[in-house]
Amino acid sequence: MKVIKKSLGQMGTNCYVFWDEKSLEAAVIDPGFEDQRIVEIIEKNKLKVKYILLTHGHFDHIGGVSQIKDLTGAKVLININDADCLTNADRNLSTMIGMPFDLAPADGYLSEGENIQIGDMNVQVFYTPGHSKGGVCFLVGDTLFAGDTLFNTSIGRTDFLDGDLAELLSGVQKKLLVLDDKTKVLPGHGENTTIGYEKTHNPFFKGRV
Repeated sequence: MKVIKKSLGQMGTNCYVFWDEKSLEAAVIDPGFEDQRIVEIIEKNKLKVKYILLTHGHFDHIGGVSQIKDLTGAKVLININDADCLTNADRNLSTMIGMPFDLAPADGYLSEGENIQIGDMNVQVFYTPGHSKGGVCFLVGDTLFAGDTLFNTSIGRTDFLDGDLAELLSGVQKKLLVLDDKTKVLPGHGENTTIGYEKTHNPFFKGRV
């Protein structure tokens, strides 16, 4: 698997383009803002983008969806509990920053335990609500795309209307921190980390696992 990470927009949202090097089938995770650098990655590597995978529906993770979909024809997938974020500016929080926008509905929905095939790669879906109602993470081999669920020594904020701290902590402990310590964690913002590092250094989980 080849992965390229780009930090997009003023929110520093991490967008990931990853692909199977044999088939060139690819996915884009959380294109939060329109950015020509993502287009260039796709075009330069002649990628066949099969899916746009959304870890959740907040504005800073979906703002570039239309650009990538128009370019590639990829299917947009999100958990059903955040599906209305695509079509409702209040739900995706763009109203809150004074720049409301909405998008076309999703092409499909992501569920706990679902497996998505991209070339020879298997993408496993973990349902991890708490930052939002429909938060998910994606595990591909030894790499976890964590969205705003788990950060380097932190977690996603839970003070939005549909946030739930207890739910987020429970999901991370039961589903993510049980993964191999060497699992790489690629978060929605900030620097990469590993499951092992978070188990011993994240103040929200230190002493609990």
